[in-house]
Amino acid sequence: MAGEIDIYGLFVPSLFAFMAVAFLLQAAVSRILLRAGLHRRIWHPPLFNASLFVIFLGGIVFAAQWVSS
Repeated sequence: MAGEIDIYGLFVPSLFAFMAVAFLLQAAVSRILLRAGLHRRIWHPPLFNASLFVIFLGGIVFAAQWVSS
């Protein structure tokens, strides 16, 4: 995993950038589930959202390591 990502001269830790992308993905999926009416069938929505975030973050980090090697 790269140490830092350069965004217009601002060096951001790569994990922070990955977390931002994972959060956006999690928010989009959560909104889709809410509009489809499936969110009410989830036992504990905050726990489900947190687990989605962790799954997306793990996938992004794995993909970043796979692409860089």
